Amino acid sequence: MTKSKHSSTQHFDAIIIGSGPGGEGAAMGLTKAGFNVAIIEREDSVGGGCTHWGTIPSKALRHAVSRIIEYNQNPLYCKNNSSLHSTFSQILGHAQDVVNKQTRMRQGFYDRNQCSIIFGEACFTGTHSVVVKKPDGSREHYSADKFVIATGSRPYQPSDVDFTHNRIYDSDSILQLKHDPRHIIIYGAGVIGSEYASIFRGLGVKVDLINTRDRLLEFLDNEISDSLSYHFWNSGVMIRNGEVYDQIEGTEDGVILHLKSGKKMRADCLLYANGRTGNTDKLHLDKVGLKPDSRGQLKVNQNYCTDVEHIYAVGDVIGYPSLASAAYDQGRFVAQAIANGAAEGQLIDHIPTGIYTIPEISSVGKTEQELTAEKVPYEVGRSQFKHLARAQIAGTEVGSLKILFHRETREILGIHCFGERAAEIIHIGQAIMEQKGEGNSLDYFVNTTFNYPTMAEAYRVAALNGLNRLF
Repeated sequence: MTKSKHSSTQHFDAIIIGSGPGGEGAAMGLTKAGFNVAIIEREDSVGGGCTHWGTIPSKALRHAVSRIIEYNQNPLYCKNNSSLHSTFSQILGHAQDVVNKQTRMRQGFYDRNQCSIIFGEACFTGTHSVVVKKPDGSREHYSADKFVIATGSRPYQPSDVDFTHNRIYDSDSILQLKHDPRHIIIYGAGVIGSEYASIFRGLGVKVDLINTRDRLLEFLDNEISDSLSYHFWNSGVMIRNGEVYDQIEGTEDGVILHLKSGKKMRADCLLYANGRTGNTDKLHLDKVGLKPDSRGQLKVNQNYCTDVEHIYAVGDVIGYPSLASAAYDQGRFVAQAIANGAAEGQLIDHIPTGIYTIPEISSVGKTEQELTAEKVPYEVGRSQFKHLARAQIAGTEVGSLKILFHRETREILGIHCFGERAAEIIHIGQAIMEQKGEGNSLDYFVNTTFNYPTMAEAYRVAALNGLNRLF
């Protein structure tokens, strides 16, 4: 594979656009299958939005804040009224260290597997060709037999909000926050908005969380949603449900939010975290006959193939579930589809939800309201963290685990966890739910001997609690 001085087109078996989890999964699968693969990345390092602006930095920030809170609430450490204080800009350094480690590790994956990395912004010029605009302004042309679009998503920016103002941020630009606000308005109380509400409030910043819906994270089990609302209220976060902005006005030293309800709110800055859109607008998809929907997303079949037979798409750009973990799996499956003609695997039925608020939330399976609507005869088993020895030792007594199970078969139908390490704890129950037939049973937790003291013991306590409700 050569390229002449006169910039003749370089050809690959497959070109992947985007080096986030979906693109990485596809690239690794195809290179291991013997394909000559290139990955095109518009930023100056690999990893995509997940590594640089989304999952990794926000969770690193959350970890730092939760440790500060833990220290300040523990009488063993916090003596003589001394406490730890930090600002958002100070803990950003920790997040950047983690991002750098992740980037180096992922760059190593491509190097070891001899996958070509092309840095620049790609767009289609024909059904089998792309042009890449390099950082220095030059252009390079490439062609391939197959393409995988893994360009991810970005924060939605409504046209009537001035995101160039130095006090108005989205969930990407908030990571460049230089000043230390005393008061922040977060517009949008979805997963991202709720996570950042936890982070800023944990640092002592006054937080107004504007929720355009009637309840917080309404896709969650109502009991879990109510628990988060209570803990936000208890920590001083002001939640304003059912509100929509009329105008977001940037001032010299802050921002004024005008709500359609007539309210006005002033703060040092505003984080707009209400929706995301697929990164397809600059790909010139009309050149290949593809048209994304209003959210910039592409429709795919079970093999992740778009309406054009040699062009595939994975990750946020195809919509639900829009999770880094799912995107990586989708990338693996698309590699199978390209190499073998069909994807050998598919996403599991029970994909867990992990929400890194303080406290953490994780759930898998059905909610109580879903089971009630479906008229499924279920029962509930609960375990309070405050009763677990491990939680008492660690000082993480806030939270609970709830198991929903079928009254007759004892099949586990849903698990909902609220509290520190919830996203880790959930996988024990998920593993049992994924067992087929009699393997998925509440009896597993009753009859299994758990390490003691552990948080996993919550499953045994909840299972026994549920059995006691049967008659």
